[in-house]
Amino acid sequence: MTELTLYHNPRCSKSRSALALLEARGLAPTVVRYLETPPDAATLRTLLARLGLGARQLLRTGEDAYQALGLADPALTDEQLIAAMVEQPILIERPILVAGDNAVIGRPPENVLEILP
Repeated sequence: MTELTLYHNPRCSKSRSALALLEARGLAPTVVRYLETPPDAATLRTLLARLGLGARQLLRTGEDAYQALGLADPALTDEQLIAAMVEQPILIERPILVAGDNAVIGRPPENVLEILP
């Protein structure tokens, strides 16, 4: 069976819903509470590749840190945006489910079902 990893924020209703959907199917993903254990830059690059997204697409633009750090600046590179997410993991969109070489953002939570083995 493919290992499942869920990047999870237990305070987020979408993240809790995604985890509940997985558990209802008898699945027990490895849960990474990414605010407590933030991914490093290499892990974020891998996640972005599996998601098929650029760094800007993984940013939570409604967070105060987004505005405070001036991350709306289109001149910022993916590496600069990744560095900001490493320093401020609250900026990372959630939840993210990884299944093997695939990943999906669970917004809406039902998206996590798309990549189940």
